Amino acid sequence: MLDGIRIIEIEGLGPGPFAAMMLADLGADVIVVHRKGGGSAPGAPARNLLDRGKRAIALDLKDPGDLDVVKRLIARADGLIEGFRPGVMERLGLGPEAAHALNPALVYGRMTGWGQDGPRSQQAGHDLNYVALSGALWYASPPGQPPFTPPTMAGDIGGGALYLVAGMLAGIIRAGRTGQGTVVDAAIVDGSAHMMNLLMSLGAAGGLSMTRGQSLLDGPHWSRCYPCADGQFISVQSLEAKFYAIFLQKLGLSDDPDFAAQFEPARWPAQTERLAAIFASQPQAHWVALFDGSDACVAPVNPPDRAAQDAHIAARGIWQQDGGMMQAAPAPRFDGQAPPRARAAPTRGQDTDAILAELGKG
Repeated sequence: MLDGIRIIEIEGLGPGPFAAMMLADLGADVIVVHRKGGGSAPGAPARNLLDRGKRAIALDLKDPGDLDVVKRLIARADGLIEGFRPGVMERLGLGPEAAHALNPALVYGRMTGWGQDGPRSQQAGHDLNYVALSGALWYASPPGQPPFTPPTMAGDIGGGALYLVAGMLAGIIRAGRTGQGTVVDAAIVDGSAHMMNLLMSLGAAGGLSMTRGQSLLDGPHWSRCYPCADGQFISVQSLEAKFYAIFLQKLGLSDDPDFAAQFEPARWPAQTERLAAIFASQPQAHWVALFDGSDACVAPVNPPDRAAQDAHIAARGIWQQDGGMMQAAPAPRFDGQAPPRARAAPTRGQDTDAILAELGKG
């Protein structure tokens, strides 16, 4: 889908490389600039999963000759991705102003936690800090328990990398129409807060409370995970009344007066306690078999290796193996194209000679 689009990625950590990987998955020619002599940590794989589908060149951005190579790459690119603190690229002579002087149509993607401006823009932080401050962490656990969110999902990837990808694609579309580049300020605090709009939309209908455990999706007995007898977990989210009815029917609770009221917060704790006892009475496999094929909106909580063995996941080829490394297939999919298969990641600087030759510096 992105055949003919070239992206230059300045090596970094987390959401920036993930965004570049996704663009590579979509067919873009992504050249990652590895730090010359940086190397991997002792014992780390020779290839970085997030480099899959990319070409790699090793350069020292403080060396004038190597800096000239980066500028030549920028001059021929559609986009650039960097994830340093604000000001670092400018000090290297590779900030947006300098880059646009070389290539006015360049889409310059900047990936940070706090954004390019604001009181925290120069502070350190990590995924959990960004989503905590933005409000996205607030509903991430039952009331009375410390909020916990899956590492990187809501922040680095959801609020960061995917918003950078959207911004890069929007910029590339405009540059194709007008020849004018842009700077994409993708901040995890912005994106993770923006994702909250789906929950905030429930507020107008009374489905969202600023008190934890009282909202439509974070408090009910029908919207949570329960431990099973074998220590595994089962997820339940039968929101609509028709699905809730199927859920109760499968459990033999259709006529139980304790479960007749689905949307009364005052009853949720007692209903949750009863369901917890029920699910704790049998192993996960029992509940998977009981709800299999139904619209009760119940599914097992699987680690990736067990998820790969699920019939649905396996049929779609979602989890794949490459050289002994487990990884998820590219997404999304497109009509008329073969099921996605990730391209192998290069070793550090693997394509340096070939890329230099393209620039006439071989």
